[in-house]
Amino acid sequence: MAGHNKWSKVKRAKGALDVKRGKIFSKLAREIIMAAKAGGADPSCNSRLRTAIQAAKDQNMPNDNIDRAIKRGTGELEGGSIEEILYEGFAPGGVGLLIELATDNRNRSAADLRTIFTRNDGNLGSAGSVSHLFKRCGQITVPKSAADEDRMLEIALEAGADELSTDDEHHFVLTPPERLDAVSESIRSAGLTIENQRFAYIPQTVIPVDEEATAAQVLRLIEVLDDYDDTQHVFANFDIPDEILARLSEQ
Repeated sequence: MAGHNKWSKVKRAKGALDVKRGKIFSKLAREIIMAAKAGGADPSCNSRLRTAIQAAKDQNMPNDNIDRAIKRGTGELEGGSIEEILYEGFAPGGVGLLIELATDNRNRSAADLRTIFTRNDGNLGSAGSVSHLFKRCGQITVPKSAADEDRMLEIALEAGADELSTDDEHHFVLTPPERLDAVSESIRSAGLTIENQRFAYIPQTVIPVDEEATAAQVLRLIEVLDDYDDTQHVFANFDIPDEILARLSEQ
């Protein structure tokens, strides 16, 4: 288990997994806005919007908020124009980072990211410098208590998933991007609870980080990027040993 999944585990240990519900709703709303802007307001014809709406419902986002976000995306309601930008960069130790932003001011966001990288021992990269190290997939997170690994694998593969991985608390189902919605529906139909579903960048090349000081720098940069208001997601290809993660999560 590398990169973002390990980062999520560290955040849970620190009790910092987007504890402010307003921040969660803001990110979910921006995803709905962008999905509706790109593919229209009809979820039956817009798989990205279906996924975004389901993710919002999984977090108990009110239907009125969802409807307003859809209308903002289609232009029925006024609001600043939000665009989606993928930035690439490097953390200490050569760790690759992809940062998905949703912003109404490209120039401000670019300047802010440059400052974040500079102040946290990283480097903002050019287009294509990091993205080739990742593969875009659908990712579905299911609590491990919902099913044993054999049953989870059977359900996932029959639904058209590509891969299943498991850690101490969760199953992670990877799908082709176009199959995310269908696989999620099959898992729900089997009576299993889905904690999260989204499009994700999965590292194809992993960078080991075996020094605790470097690992601390990597996690600090990711934490600051993750906390930036315009950030939707941060993806990384680090592999930090569990014993180092355990020590850092206690600090």
